[in-house]
Amino acid sequence: MSDTHTDVPSMLATELPSPVPAAEHEACPVTDVLRRVGDKWSVLLLVLLGRHPYHFNELHRAIEGISQRMLTRTLRSLETDGLITRTVFPTLPPTVEYALTPLGRSLLRPLSALADWAVVHGDEITAARSG
Repeated sequence: MSDTHTDVPSMLATELPSPVPAAEHEACPVTDVLRRVGDKWSVLLLVLLGRHPYHFNELHRAIEGISQRMLTRTLRSLETDGLITRTVFPTLPPTVEYALTPLGRSLLRPLSALADWAVVHGDEITAARSG
């Protein structure tokens, strides 16, 4: 983006081929991140872990309606993406703690901006859906 167009969002300033090839869309890092944060539980887990580290059972109790299996799968995906760490402590039984990585922490600001936008415009979206 040039200095003369600083008011243009980078998404709009990026040249896209027409039509956009499906393979290019699939390989896009933005598409990949939106899939991660667009699932049912990832954002909630990132927000909770942004407050402090949690043990598995604390997370399970903190989120009504999530199964142990889904919590495990989502935590593993976030760990694979480098957004959280999983630390096993040698206690009996072993204690597992989850925490945000610096990469995960860096995602909180853009997620907060999206959440703020959703709160401001939520009524407009609801009205548009019912109209």
